[in-house]
Amino acid sequence: MSKTLVAMFAIAGTMGIVAFAADREVKVDDRLDASADALTDAMRAADKGIPQDLLDKAKCVVVIPGMKKAGFIFGAKYGRGFATCRRTGGSGWSAPAAMRSEGGSFGFQIGLSDTDVVLLVMNDGGMKHLLSDKFTLGGEATVAAGPIGRDASAETDAMMHAEMLSYSRSHGLFAGISLEGATLRPDAETNHELYGHDSSNREILTGDFKTPEVARKFEKALHRDSADRN
Repeated sequence: MSKTLVAMFAIAGTMGIVAFAADREVKVDDRLDASADALTDAMRAADKGIPQDLLDKAKCVVVIPGMKKAGFIFGAKYGRGFATCRRTGGSGWSAPAAMRSEGGSFGFQIGLSDTDVVLLVMNDGGMKHLLSDKFTLGGEATVAAGPIGRDASAETDAMMHAEMLSYSRSHGLFAGISLEGATLRPDAETNHELYGHDSSNREILTGDFKTPEVARKFEKALHRDSADRN
């Protein structure tokens, strides 16, 4: 291997380590607040945001604020966020369950990016994957880049059959994003910090867990759309 390639891989490794180490240092309450801000912006964006009708139909929502991407030829993605699902009967949302997202890519690329990611889980199949120990977007779970705008709908064949719709926000703008190949799994460490004991995502998302005080802003963001219409 040439010295140039060795240097390139060293740069890639350094960039990735710095980005991901910084993400690990973010406090849980700050990450919850960042998730709330991403949701609020998505709901306020109107013609340029995530369609309200899709949010209304979603069974669960996953938010990964400030997802890191770093690369120089080899790329890597890493993020930590939260999932919530509608309670039985469709009224209200569950307490947040912590999630980790990881993925990789290969191709000519250079630089760092920091992007909010929102996933809408649209059906029972998608929810089943979300409650599992680990799954891959585009692998076990079908995913499509979500449409943008007040009047946009998921009537294309791909979106009608997708278990999840994915969005990103960078520099204040929302757009559909392809996340195929990224994996999602529970973040047991954060769940323990939030609830004071070991708790699975299935227990949190389908049970009667009380929303922690540090997650009140996140909870309010989920209810904001209904409140604004009343």
